[in-house]
Amino acid sequence: MKLHYFQSQSHRAALAGIFLILVPNFFPNLFHPLGRAFPSLFSEWIAPSAKHIRLLEGALHQEISEKLQSDLWSPLVYQGWKPCRDSAVVPFNPEKSRGYIQVFLDGGLNQQRMGICDAVAVAKILNATLVIPHLEVNPVWQDSSTFTDIFDVDHFMEVLHNEISIVKELPSMYSWSTREYYATGIRATRIKTAPLHASANWYLENVLPMLDSHGIVAIAPFSHRLAFDNLPKEIQLLRCKVNFQALAFVPHIKLLGDNLVQRLRSSPSTNKRTKDERGSGKFIVLHLRFDKDMAAHSACDFGGGKAEKLALAKYRQVIWQGRVMKTQFSNDELRKQGRCPLTPEEIGLLLRALGFNNNTRLYLASHKVYGGEARISTLRKMFPLMEDKKSLASDEERAQVDKKASLLAAVDYYVSMHTDIFISASPGNMHNAMLGYRAYRNVKTIKPNMVLLSQLFLNESIEWPEFQQAVENGHKNRQGQIRLRKETQSVYTYPIPDCMCQQN
Repeated sequence: MKLHYFQSQSHRAALAGIFLILVPNFFPNLFHPLGRAFPSLFSEWIAPSAKHIRLLEGALHQEISEKLQSDLWSPLVYQGWKPCRDSAVVPFNPEKSRGYIQVFLDGGLNQQRMGICDAVAVAKILNATLVIPHLEVNPVWQDSSTFTDIFDVDHFMEVLHNEISIVKELPSMYSWSTREYYATGIRATRIKTAPLHASANWYLENVLPMLDSHGIVAIAPFSHRLAFDNLPKEIQLLRCKVNFQALAFVPHIKLLGDNLVQRLRSSPSTNKRTKDERGSGKFIVLHLRFDKDMAAHSACDFGGGKAEKLALAKYRQVIWQGRVMKTQFSNDELRKQGRCPLTPEEIGLLLRALGFNNNTRLYLASHKVYGGEARISTLRKMFPLMEDKKSLASDEERAQVDKKASLLAAVDYYVSMHTDIFISASPGNMHNAMLGYRAYRNVKTIKPNMVLLSQLFLNESIEWPEFQQAVENGHKNRQGQIRLRKETQSVYTYPIPDCMCQQN
C-alpha cells in the first residue's frame, strides 16, 4: 500500500515537472519579458495574504495625537540654502561652435533626464552645438516616446539659449548621422567607449579632436558618462539649471498633472473628476517601486511561496540571463542589509507608524504593481483614500498618455513635484530624482531607513508600540533635512553645495 502511495506521489511530481517545463512553450507570454499584460501563472494569480498580522492590527487601531499630525504635515523650515544665481556669465556665441554633439539615451524617464542634463554639460565643455537628444526605445516597456513627446522643447531651448547652442535637427549636410546609420556598422564619428563618470579632460582629449575633424560626434551609450567631481562650478550649476528649470513637461502632461493635484487636494466626497474643483487639502505621494522587474531583480522572498520563487527565477533568467549578483545571498542576508524593496504592506506599516492615518489622501505613483490589486489590498485597508491616475482621471483625460510608460511616469513625476510629502518604497532613480528636486525647493521628502525597517520586519515577535517608537526615532532626521553631497554622489540627488548657495 505504501509503495503504491509513493509511486503515485512520484508520478504526480513527474507530471507537475513536465507541466512546468512545457507551459512556457504553449504560453510564451506568461514569461515573456514584454508580456506584462499577462499575469504570471505562478505568482500574480496567487498573491500572498498579509504577512505582519500583529503589526497590521496595531496600525489599524492606533490613535494619533493632534500634535503628531501637525508636526507630520508642517512644511520644512528654511534651512539657509537657496538655488544659486544663473550659471551663464558670458552669453554663448553659436558662431563659435566646434561642431554637433548627438547622444542616444537608454533607460527609463529619470535615467534619460540625467543623460539630457549631462549632454548639455558636455556640449558646454566642448563648446559644441547639442542636437536634441534621441531617446531609445526601452526594451522592457516598449515605449517609443521621443524628447518632444515628453518635454517642452521650446522651453528647453529658451531657458538654455545663453548657455549653449541647441538645434532640433541636424543641417542637411549631416542628415546621414542617424540611429540607423550607427546601428549598421563601425563609424568614424561614433564614440562607444566613453567611460562611466568620465572627466571633463577626457572629453577634451578624446572627443574634441574628433569634433574638429568631422564636425559631428555621436556618443552612445551615454548614460552616466560624466563625473560628478572635479568639474568647474559653472558646469555643475548648468546641470542643475537643466534638471530643475529647463526640463519642463509638455502642456498636456502638466494639465493632467494639475487636475490630479487639484482633485487630491479636494474633499474625497466631491466629484473627483470635476475640472473646476479647487482644494487646499494635503496629500502624500507614495512611489511604490514594486513591479515585476524590481521583485525579480531584488532576489528577495515576498511571501508567495515556491510558486512565486519559481516564477521570479524564470523571469530573472529571461531578462538578465542569470546576471543578477544578489542571487548568491539568502533572503535573510539581503533583508538584514536593507537590500529588499518594501512590499506594499510594509510601506503602509511604515506610514502608519510615522503618524499617517486612514484619513490621509495618498496618491500611488506606480506603473504596474507586481501582483495587482491583490498585492496592494492590505495597503488599501490601511489607507482607504488611496488614489492613482485611473481612479482620479477619466479614460478621455488619460488618452494621450495611456499605455506609454514614459508619459505615465512623467505624470507621476509631475504630481510628485507638487505633493506636500513624497516617499518611495525603496531607493532608485525616481527616489533619487525627487530627493534632489525637493531639496532644491526645500519641500519634505521621507527617506525610509531600509536597514532599520528590515530588522524590524524580521522580528516576528515585535509588538506595535515598540515598532512604532523605533520607526519614529529612526526617521526623525530623514524628512528633508539638508544633506551635503559627498564625493562621487550625484548632483541631481544632492544639489547642495554645488547648485545651492548659503543665504542668511
